[in-house]
Amino acid sequence: RFEDGTVSFLDIIALKHGFDVLEKLTGGMEKIKQHTFALAHYTYTVLSNLKYANGAPVVRIYSDTDFSNPDVQGPIINFNVLDENGQVLGFSQVDSMASLHNIHVRTGCFCNTGACQMHLDMSNEDIQRNLQAGHVCGDNIDLVDGRPTGSVRISFGYMSSFEDAQTFLNFIIATRLSNSDAEIPLQSVTKLTTESVPDDHLSFNKADKLSPILQISDRELRNIPSEAETTGSWQPPEPEAESMRAAVSETAVPTCRKGGKPITVAKIYLYPIKSCSAFEVTEWPVGNQGLLYDRNWMVVNQNGVCMTQKQEPRLCLVNPSIDLKQKIMVIQAEGMDPISVPLEDNTGKEAVICESKVCSHRVKTYDCGERIAGWLSTFLGRPCRLIRQSSDVKSKSHQKHTKGLSATNISLSLVNEAQYLLINVASILQLKEHISARLKEPLEIEELIQRFRANIVISAPESFEEEEWAEISIGALQFQVVGPCSRCQIICIDQQSGERNKEILQSLSAARGRKTNFGIYLMNQPLCSSFSETLSVGSQVLPVLKENPEIQPPTSNEEKCSG
Repeated sequence: RFEDGTVSFLDIIALKHGFDVLEKLTGGMEKIKQHTFALAHYTYTVLSNLKYANGAPVVRIYSDTDFSNPDVQGPIINFNVLDENGQVLGFSQVDSMASLHNIHVRTGCFCNTGACQMHLDMSNEDIQRNLQAGHVCGDNIDLVDGRPTGSVRISFGYMSSFEDAQTFLNFIIATRLSNSDAEIPLQSVTKLTTESVPDDHLSFNKADKLSPILQISDRELRNIPSEAETTGSWQPPEPEAESMRAAVSETAVPTCRKGGKPITVAKIYLYPIKSCSAFEVTEWPVGNQGLLYDRNWMVVNQNGVCMTQKQEPRLCLVNPSIDLKQKIMVIQAEGMDPISVPLEDNTGKEAVICESKVCSHRVKTYDCGERIAGWLSTFLGRPCRLIRQSSDVKSKSHQKHTKGLSATNISLSLVNEAQYLLINVASILQLKEHISARLKEPLEIEELIQRFRANIVISAPESFEEEEWAEISIGALQFQVVGPCSRCQIICIDQQSGERNKEILQSLSAARGRKTNFGIYLMNQPLCSSFSETLSVGSQVLPVLKENPEIQPPTSNEEKCSG
């Protein structure tokens, strides 16, 4: 009735053929139901019995049933992962870790705010407080005051297999339990049995081959403490209040850092092409969008979609450098002849302005031509093009990150989140010890610095003291800290080889507790003077402390570090 235009007659015609194929492949919806429920029942049983060494459950499952009847329970499991003290790990962190294991999960409230509020035991006041903290549907603010704003969901379909269920359970065990904790032998609890299962409760895994429903026998679970036994004897401690760090009050009087060794700029990096290799400099001019020419270009696929190292790790092997005197960007890669691109903005009549997206931000760009497109396509082995942000329209930043700044004047290049990213060498050193211990092999500090893809690397006496800063000054430049950088799988990619090592993100998660934050975002006002300021290695950094350092600001709704 509300159809706008011609009805979708081709899809309507295709329905019967689709159902016929589904029937031929699976044997019908009833068998799909039994098959998917068998997988969900198995996963639920193992998942609900996973315990830490202290007896604490590894997950909290949200369900209205005990997964005993496929007529009232669908093939989905909704849960949150807990730490050893019973506190919830944010769903965005679980999502990032799952992606490293090639597991796709859904997170948040799943367009069902009523059930979300009921199962997470949130009052109407809690909902209002979450909104005031900046939480909106679809973002990554997964914890407010230490309490979850959503959960994680896994779903099984007719194509899912028993091996898929085991892969997921192995992921939970590998990331949450030590070797001594992981005493549940997955292979031993996977015996196929039809005990107490009706004859018609069968599942399939191939078109012409049916397999009995998956069950875990009582004998195999005898040594696993039951849900009833553990919930009565173990109670989680009162969670320590973990409040949202209030944005720096515009009327607050800041506290300057007192005493201690001076803090200096140790390294400066810019990334002319988004997600490509860093260009290290000792001094560099600062523009209205950050470091001059930082992330002014990006590589897109044949559909015009931005490519990052998540989809194409070999982007880190593309090495751009800026020659200010010759006004060119030189791009090099192993096995390829160097190629140059002019720095002058080519937005004349011959340039075709198009609209691209960086995360959820729309930006105006133009294509850099066939020559560089062919060069990149040859090196990466797939059709792609180089585009540049148009100078006539700039990407505006989120106003919630610019308190104290004139939001209407703040513009971004092709970055995801903010103009600058800062990390601390002392924090890197502390993390290096933790990762090296887990990897059982030495890790070079330079390699770690490159993985975190910062613009400004500082040398401060204390690790993670940068997280207590509200603003900083470097020479004549004033910066406001706008929040922490929540890390994604980009840090798992070796920036020299393009190889992945998922242990890096797992180690960061273990080292930092319930979050994967590392580094802080900075913004600064557009320059008022007619000449550009310069950021230099060796310059002194003067920080101003936050008014309330126990509180931490929320991160926003994109994975931050994909560029």
